[in-house]
Amino acid sequence: MPTAAVSTVDMTLAGIKILIVEDEPEIAEIVDAFFRRDNADCLIVGDGESAVDTARWWRPDIVILDLRLPGRDGMSVLAELRAGAVQPGVIILSALGEHIDKLAAFRLGCDDYVVKPFNPLEIVARAKVLAGRQRRQAAHAVRSFGNIRIDIDAFCAFAGSQPLDLTPTEFKLLHLFVERGGRLITRGQIVEIALGEEAFDRSVDPHISRLRQKIERQPGSGVCLTSIRGQGYRLDLA
Repeated sequence: MPTAAVSTVDMTLAGIKILIVEDEPEIAEIVDAFFRRDNADCLIVGDGESAVDTARWWRPDIVILDLRLPGRDGMSVLAELRAGAVQPGVIILSALGEHIDKLAAFRLGCDDYVVKPFNPLEIVARAKVLAGRQRRQAAHAVRSFGNIRIDIDAFCAFAGSQPLDLTPTEFKLLHLFVERGGRLITRGQIVEIALGEEAFDRSVDPHISRLRQKIERQPGSGVCLTSIRGQGYRLDLA
């Protein structure tokens, strides 16, 4: 007998860390209460600067983000989240319902957008869909961009069918570039994510140079490492 498919919205949020960024206490408390009913682990902050700081140390899985915030607006927070080492799912929850607002948020990298007034059950359902997507991505340990493929569990990488002989640092760098294929990665992010606390800004260059040579030796890689002067690097499709 075939097994019935389980809907994502029927999944629990147990173990999922949700940061609620909302300056209206009543709305924040309602959202918090509905998420806690599904056993999510929640924190509430009421301004943009606190949102960025909390995301850095708490590392949430999902951020519920208002756009109209005191001090620092939600678009700025979203841009900061997408530029940092932590890459949580982001659901915008805002009274700004114009198409231009939605497009701006999606261009900055939000995962979903809900307009106030809202049904709290809808927010929970959308968060479950996002959490399910995150779980599937985490379970799928192979990442690819162009013809570059990396197997995280096996700690190996390929350009087409050819294996790449990478050092552990080069593997971490390539993993970072493939994960964010086509997007700028600053030198500071490279140091923070791939090289570790003991590294410094100028130590990036030799690692990048060696990785670029190993990629370019393989004509079928389908990618190239592009240097963005004064900013960082980007893995582009060749």
